Amino acid sequence: MAGRIIENEEVVPNVRRLVLEAPQIARRARPGQFIIVIPDEVGERVPFSLADWDADAGTITAFYLEAGVSTLKLSRMQPGESVHALVGPLGRPTVIKKYGTVLVGGGCYGLGAMYPLVRAFKEAGNRVVALMEGRTSYVIYNEEKVREVADEVIICTADGSRGIRGHVKEAFEALSEEGRKFDYAHFVGCTYMMMISSKATEPYGIPTVVSLNALMVDGTGMCGCCRVLVGGETRFACVDGPDFDGHKVDWDQVFSRLAAYVPQENLAYQYLKCREAGSVRASPVREEVRP
Repeated sequence: MAGRIIENEEVVPNVRRLVLEAPQIARRARPGQFIIVIPDEVGERVPFSLADWDADAGTITAFYLEAGVSTLKLSRMQPGESVHALVGPLGRPTVIKKYGTVLVGGGCYGLGAMYPLVRAFKEAGNRVVALMEGRTSYVIYNEEKVREVADEVIICTADGSRGIRGHVKEAFEALSEEGRKFDYAHFVGCTYMMMISSKATEPYGIPTVVSLNALMVDGTGMCGCCRVLVGGETRFACVDGPDFDGHKVDWDQVFSRLAAYVPQENLAYQYLKCREAGSVRASPVREEVRP
């Protein structure tokens, strides 16, 4: 399924909001699911968490970082153009029910992906506290949307330029020291943030779920690249997840898989940037290096 681009704008440095025409996906989308986008005929299969959808308008929304060749290509595309391929909604929806007081933490691309989660938990009758993390104040985005549905929004920045100094983990610890109690936690975004936040909630016995959306290539369980150990058992992030128990995930394995092709990905990205600048001549060699 090819999707026509409605919007593709930069919202903060290096983060873009992508709105695609995809009526079939919009009708079936649920919180926690993701899509896979291929920008052109030689592009990678890039997973994006769904950040919103409108069944009436037939559109879906995702946020993405320009982090490699395919996202660089996508960032150059204009409204009216169509991506080469679009698949979704993929993954198992997040289990939404009334827990009591729910903590939802997001950072990086997760600032967009946390919005449908916060909305759904609130609609289920929970009190929802949203923790939004960024390196500094000017990289926080989607705050207005989250404030529309959350009972409380707390900003945390690594440099202390706004809100609590630190990350989602530090914000959770500060709230816990105040005597705040949480019945459930859900983290989405940067892998490191999800890991340390899960480790922080574990001593309190808080059921904690993380979204392992970054571990995708095929997205349908065929390639096996998204294998992850959860509680000592092998799971596939794309079809068994992306949501997993954050206290049972083998985080060392997750980081090892994410780092597998970093040198090749960086080389391909820099090559394309140089070619755009005219520093190197075009080559017929396939640019993508990731399987």
